[in-house]
Amino acid sequence: MIRLGIIFGGRSGEHEVSLMSATSVINAVNKEKFQLVLIGITKEGKWLLYDGPAEKIEDGSWQQIAEAALDKDPEKYSITILGSGGRSLKDFIDFALPVLHGPYGEDGTIQGLFEMADVPYGGCGVLGSAAAMDKALAKEIFAKENLPICRHMVIYKEEINDDLPAILNKVKQYLPYPIFVKPANMGSSVGINKARNDEELRLALTEAIKYDRRLVLEEGLECREIETGVLGNYKPKAAAVGEILPSDEFYSYHAKYFDGGQSRICIPADISREITDEIREIAVTAYQLLDCSGFARVDFFLEKGTNKIYLNEINTIPGFTKFSMFPSLWAEVGVPYHELIEKIIDLGFERYRARQF
Repeated sequence: MIRLGIIFGGRSGEHEVSLMSATSVINAVNKEKFQLVLIGITKEGKWLLYDGPAEKIEDGSWQQIAEAALDKDPEKYSITILGSGGRSLKDFIDFALPVLHGPYGEDGTIQGLFEMADVPYGGCGVLGSAAAMDKALAKEIFAKENLPICRHMVIYKEEINDDLPAILNKVKQYLPYPIFVKPANMGSSVGINKARNDEELRLALTEAIKYDRRLVLEEGLECREIETGVLGNYKPKAAAVGEILPSDEFYSYHAKYFDGGQSRICIPADISREITDEIREIAVTAYQLLDCSGFARVDFFLEKGTNKIYLNEINTIPGFTKFSMFPSLWAEVGVPYHELIEKIIDLGFERYRARQF
């Protein structure tokens, strides 16, 4: 039986989202095929083995249970990540499935740790994870390959702190209102705001630099939010294409996770076959450009009135509850949730074997 390590929590601002996704994954995994080893990472970066009930993960109380177990029996519950004394990560698990969103989980850092520990893992590798997580870098790569992206600019925290009025003028000379302000390295719409005037832009900039020192500012298109999922290594394939119908002006963090179900997803999206095929083709191309592997969700804008397609970003560990967009897109084309998890594991082992020389 494969010892499957589910890694959840993490140090990023998306810690709570990870707990939701991990709970769904844990409940869906075939326990006859996999022996689950649950490893939670606290917001402070502490790694804890956890063997309590899955429902205690989503509400956050898992941490107190895990810490109490560690205090009571440190020999059993302590974990040494790279094996510098005690039992290493590879002594605990045969395969790592990181269900971590945002920095320190989706940006290549933990993927590098798995590589150093020689542990096969699910999802994108170090390069694909890092490149996709950095919205500024990803857009530069997409632009060089002539993929359709919206007008944008990159601003640094140091510039804002040095002379905010000058930055406001610089932005307004290049981008018209409304303007979306985003941390370059975050997900789940954390830290993203829409600015319609100078005061909102000032507030959006000062909010976004709480999460990253590099910001991406984009023109605020009147658009529909379209997404598809990609699965595979050397020969990836795209899933169905869906549309987000957000409860807010855009698909904000609150709209995604805390609006009581008022935001909706429409699968398949109400768009033509021609546009659907083009979106799926661009998604696979972008996935391959960033050297992605395993799985990812690729997000688009579809401009209202013109139906012009804009590639937005790639999410290498998208939300993974049963009702999240990524698994729903694959369910639409006949891949149920539990089977999707196993495909991701199979692809992780496939990539691991391919790297053995």
